[in-house]
Amino acid sequence: MTPPLRIWAVSDGRAGIENQALGLAEAVARLTPSEITRKHLRWRKAFDWLPVEVKAPAMLDPASDPVTGDLPDIWIAAGRATLPLSIRMKGCGPLVVQVQNPRLSPALFDMVVAPAHDEVEGDTVFEIIASPHRITPDRIAAASQAFADRLEALRRPRVAVLIGGRSKAFDLTDSHAAELADRIAQAVQAAGGALMLTFSRRTPASAQAIMTQRLQALPGWIWDGTGENPLFAFLHFADHILVTEDSANMAAEAASTGRPVHVLPMVARRPAGKFARLHADLAERGATRPFDGALDGWAYEPLAETERAARAVLEALAARGG
Repeated sequence: MTPPLRIWAVSDGRAGIENQALGLAEAVARLTPSEITRKHLRWRKAFDWLPVEVKAPAMLDPASDPVTGDLPDIWIAAGRATLPLSIRMKGCGPLVVQVQNPRLSPALFDMVVAPAHDEVEGDTVFEIIASPHRITPDRIAAASQAFADRLEALRRPRVAVLIGGRSKAFDLTDSHAAELADRIAQAVQAAGGALMLTFSRRTPASAQAIMTQRLQALPGWIWDGTGENPLFAFLHFADHILVTEDSANMAAEAASTGRPVHVLPMVARRPAGKFARLHADLAERGATRPFDGALDGWAYEPLAETERAARAVLEALAARGG
């Protein structure tokens, strides 16, 4: 029997970064037997400021996971902290796959899985809409069971609302939070449905308080951050998904469900740029529409970009005789 592929999912351990590497690794494992090992890297503070090309393994924090010895078949890495070792790993055995825009020459890696809206160019670049993620129908269905008693009883349509927050490109001011909350409330009330709302770590506390106060009378659940995160359950039970425009990952993850995704506007702090390109791609696929205050439904083929990237990884591995 052919032994399973050995895959390392390498990151700095932050959930948003790790999930991109891990999501791609898991997608590969759904296509062929694989063993996935998570690796977390951190640099000693004294060396963290150094340029990527200067950093060496000896400069890693002792708390980092070891990256020596029996190397994997596929090295999938995400985040700036992984770049020095990804570059050193090329040519040492593993197929080196870097997720996200490395802001370095893509030729330094065997493969770069980059968001199309970042417009990264190079022979080793494989473009996808947004970034790899871990959301699949089976995963959200399994995660939903812990919340089924609370969510299955909600009246329909069930409206999942994913609120982001302040970033370099967008802001969620108190006045805009109030306006969004009122528009969401009107839509849910008009449809006779129920609300399932979650905030992100970037949501300003004042905006969160304002939206909670204005929406708490609706039937449903506004998650306050305590206990297990119900996000996957919200996605599973949702008939509609409302997502703020500031997060490429939230929009793409929502579009992987096949549910209508309504995009909520935010306060722009600078030209939309890559976010405009992303939302244009999602709209062209039929997944999203700007929120117009009505909960109209539509159908589209769920986005499966992580799976498409995983097939490309296996093709690249086969092409080099892996």
